[in-house]
Amino acid sequence: MFIVVCYDIPDDRRRTRVGKTLEGFGYRVQKSVFECEVDVDLYQRMRDQVGAVIDPQEDGVRYYSLCQSCLSKVVIAGLGEVQREKPFFAV
Repeated sequence: MFIVVCYDIPDDRRRTRVGKTLEGFGYRVQKSVFECEVDVDLYQRMRDQVGAVIDPQEDGVRYYSLCQSCLSKVVIAGLGEVQREKPFFAV
C-alpha cells in the first residue's frame, strides 16, 4: 500500500523524532511529508511508533492511502517525483 504521511507538530523535539521515525518507513518528499510504500503490518508498526512520539493534544498526523489508480494520477509541479522504491532496513 502507498501511504502519504503529513504532520503538523509545534514542538521541535517531537517533530524531529517523528521525522526520524518516518525515515525508517519511507521517503521525505517535503519537510513534513513522507511517501511510504508498506505492507499492512509495517503500516501498523509505523502508526504505533509515531503514536508513541506525538502528543495527541498538540500534534496532528495524517495518513492518506493511495490506490494504484490514484497513484498514477499524482501531479507534481516543480522538482520531485513519486518514490516507488522501498527503503532498506538494517536490523
